[in-house]
Amino acid sequence: MSMEKSNKKALLALGVGGFGIGMTEFVIMGILPDVANSLQISIPQAGHFISAYALGVVVGAPTLTAMSGKWPAHKVLMYLMIWFTVFNTLSAFSTNYVTLMITRFLSGLPHGAFFGIGAVVAGKLAKEGKAAQAIATMFAGLTIANVIGVPIGTYLGHHYNWNLSFLLVGIVGVIALLSIYFWMPKMEKSSSEGFIKDLKVFKRVEIWMLILLTTIGTGGFFAWYSYIAPLLTNVSGHSENMVGYAMILAGVGMVFGNFIGAKMAEIFSPLKAVIISLSLMVMVLLINYLVAANPVAILILTFIIGIVSFMVGTPIQLAIIKASKGSEMLGSSMNQSAFNMGNASGAFFAGLPIALGYGFTSASLVGALMAGTGIAIAVLIIVFSKSRSVSTKRKMAFNS
Repeated sequence: MSMEKSNKKALLALGVGGFGIGMTEFVIMGILPDVANSLQISIPQAGHFISAYALGVVVGAPTLTAMSGKWPAHKVLMYLMIWFTVFNTLSAFSTNYVTLMITRFLSGLPHGAFFGIGAVVAGKLAKEGKAAQAIATMFAGLTIANVIGVPIGTYLGHHYNWNLSFLLVGIVGVIALLSIYFWMPKMEKSSSEGFIKDLKVFKRVEIWMLILLTTIGTGGFFAWYSYIAPLLTNVSGHSENMVGYAMILAGVGMVFGNFIGAKMAEIFSPLKAVIISLSLMVMVLLINYLVAANPVAILILTFIIGIVSFMVGTPIQLAIIKASKGSEMLGSSMNQSAFNMGNASGAFFAGLPIALGYGFTSASLVGALMAGTGIAIAVLIIVFSKSRSVSTKRKMAFNS
C-alpha cells in the first residue's frame, strides 16, 4: 500500500473517531426533552448533562494528554477510544440524574485529548501546505455525525428510548477503535521533553487569548444549539419529529462550513478566517431571534447557522497549534478544552434568561453577544501579535 493511501486511511480512522465523539456531544441536545421527561426533571436541569460532558472535556484534555507522556500517538488514540466507548455505553444504562451526570462527565474526558492529539497527527500525515484540509477531514467526522448519527440517535430517543441513543454511540466507538487499530500507522514516541516543560507554553499570552477566544466565540453557537429542540417545538410550532430533520439540516451545514473554514484558513490567515466566521454568526443569530416563530425561516436559518458555526473550528485549531510550537499536542488539546468550555458556558448562559422566563428565543441573543465578544478578542490577538513582532524587530535592530 502506498504511503499516500495509507495516510488517507489513517485520516479516515480519525474521522470515524470524530463521528462517534460528535454524536455523543450533540445527540443529547436533540433528546433533551425526552431525557427530562424520563428522569422527571426540567429542561434547564437536563441541560446540565450538556455541561457535565463539556466539563469532562475541559478536565480530560490536559490531564490525559499529560498522562500519555511519551507514548506513541497511535496507541494513545486507541486507549482514548476504549475509554470513550466504555463510558458512553454505561450512559445507556443510567437510570437517574446523578448516574447520568457522572457517566456524561466521564464520557467527556477523552474527547479533547483525542481531537487535540488527532489534529497534530493529521497535520503530520498531510501533504505540505495541506494541514488545514487534513485537520478538516478529522473534524468532518464530527460534522457528518450531525447529518447521520445525531438524527438517528434523536429518532431512537423520541420513538423508543433515549438510552438507545447512547448505546448506538458505544457501537460507533467500537468501530472507531478497530479503524484506528488497523489503519493508523505506527508512530514514534513523542519528542516532548516532559509535561512540566510543556507547561511553559502557557507563559505565552497569545495562548491564553486564543483559549479565551475559542471559549467565548464558539460559546455563541452552543448557546443557540443547546436549546434547538424546545426552540423548534415551543416557539416555531414544529412537531418533535421535525427536530431530527432540523438537526440533519444543521449537520449538512456543518459539513460545508468545516471545509469552507479550512479553505479560508489557507487563503487568509487563520485568525482573519475566525473573524469573518464569527461576524456571520452574529448576523444570523440576530436574524434567528427575530424570525424564530416562522416555521420555514427557522429551518433555513438552522442550515445557515450550521455552516457559519463550523467555519471557525479548523482555523482556530491551526492558530493554536502554530502558537504552541514545541508543545503542539498540549496546546491543541487545551483548545479542545476551550471548545467545550464554550459548550458549557453557552448552554449555561443561554439557560439563565430561559429559566427567568424570557423564552427560548433569548438563547439566540446570548449567542450573538458571545460571538461578538469573540470577534473583539480575535482583533486584540492580531494587534498584540503585530505589536510584539514590531518590538522584536526593534530589539534585533538595536542589538545589531
